[in-house]
Amino acid sequence: GEINAIFERAAVYKERARRGEPKSTELAGVVVANLFFENSTRTRTSFGLAARRLSADVVDFSASASSLSKGETFIDTALTIQAMGVAHMVVRHSSSGAPLFLSRHLSCSVLNAGDGTHEHPTPGLLDIFTIRERRQDIRGLTVALVGDILHSRVARSNIWGLKALGARVI
Repeated sequence: GEINAIFERAAVYKERARRGEPKSTELAGVVVANLFFENSTRTRTSFGLAARRLSADVVDFSASASSLSKGETFIDTALTIQAMGVAHMVVRHSSSGAPLFLSRHLSCSVLNAGDGTHEHPTPGLLDIFTIRERRQDIRGLTVALVGDILHSRVARSNIWGLKALGARVI
């Protein structure tokens, strides 16, 4: 149900962009922090653009320029940033499970922007959204994933999402 709700919302945003209306005010006054403890270009830029297109205030955090280098802990860093009025925290980390770990210590929402070799939900959801647009229903489809599945967090997210929607994954 949650995945389909995300897809329904994504279809609305896609249609708005198609009509040339990419900006909305849905997150006006909301602070979104991008906490990237691992380098990224596409993911950081995508989350930043998405938040700005929804009129959120965006804070970009880079671990290399933070108090982590002085010994501040991962949790303390996140708690400090949350205390600045952050409602949503986008977390990219090289350790599997880091976003889930943070979500257990913070009161703001935590979005996983990739963690180790564990998962990377957003490109996985985009892949499934594309399949759904072409095939309407995922249930009953057989989908083959080819490549280095063991080390691909996107493939893992695809597997979980496709199976949740009733596909057979090989």
